[in-house]
Amino acid sequence: MITDIESATPALCRLQLGSELRQLRLAAGYNGRTVVRKLLWSPSKLTRLETGENASVEPSDVIALCEIYGATPEKRAMLQGYAAVTKTRRDWWQSAEYRPVIGPGFKAYLGLEATASVQQNYESEFVPGLLQTEAYVRQIYRHTHQGVSAEEIDSLVSVRMTRQGALYRRGSLLKLTAIINEAVLRRAVGGTKVMRDQLSHIVDVVTELPNVRVQVMPFSLGLHPGMNGPFIVLHFPGGAALRPIVYVENLSGAWVSRREDDVAQYEEAFSDLQSLAPGPQESLSLIKEAVKEH
Repeated sequence: MITDIESATPALCRLQLGSELRQLRLAAGYNGRTVVRKLLWSPSKLTRLETGENASVEPSDVIALCEIYGATPEKRAMLQGYAAVTKTRRDWWQSAEYRPVIGPGFKAYLGLEATASVQQNYESEFVPGLLQTEAYVRQIYRHTHQGVSAEEIDSLVSVRMTRQGALYRRGSLLKLTAIINEAVLRRAVGGTKVMRDQLSHIVDVVTELPNVRVQVMPFSLGLHPGMNGPFIVLHFPGGAALRPIVYVENLSGAWVSRREDDVAQYEEAFSDLQSLAPGPQESLSLIKEAVKEH
């Protein structure tokens, strides 16, 4: 439950609202098909509401669902408050500047990241997004988004830089635990200066922010559970009725999974990676050595 709706972000309100509506439906003994038939809705409309994927939520839709589920007056007022926030405020990634360059899968992820309390990130090729410098990410987009205009690249870079505010937000800092493959330290992105600055930035952030922890997976350890590719697991505040999710990104797109089996599989892989990799201090030494090598 959100204790201060007025200060809550639209993303958190959408996710909390969706979770509460799903719990009400299950407690009332309804399946989704029955509900959408009663309201003459499409099945996807109810799904989007329960997963928090709509940019905004109509209070009238919340009222209709509360009627069917028999919600208490207190619960109805709270859920309408959540809906009102989604109608009157916008998350930063919903702005006209960013909408054209953010795909649906990544947009769904941004709403979750902005709400999360813990991010567990394994990266095999790139520096984790929340730790990238502007010069580093600009080089990546220039090579992976060929044919994209300079203005669009500027917007993509701005999205990445704005995301990093999660590490500094007031009252609800995101706790980041990142594990990076040694290849990330060795691969020259944009030349030696870009890499020196990038790796030095990681050292600075880890040293200055107690909510950031980085470990390095050395080549010498051989096979490991992250070899199938990068992934992110997000956990949410205890007061929010939101289950952990996993996010995976590749050439064909990005997807978010809430399935318990998927999340458990990735959580186990991350736990194994943490156990295998050298600890934060030894990993920091490896990063500092890489700075000198570049």
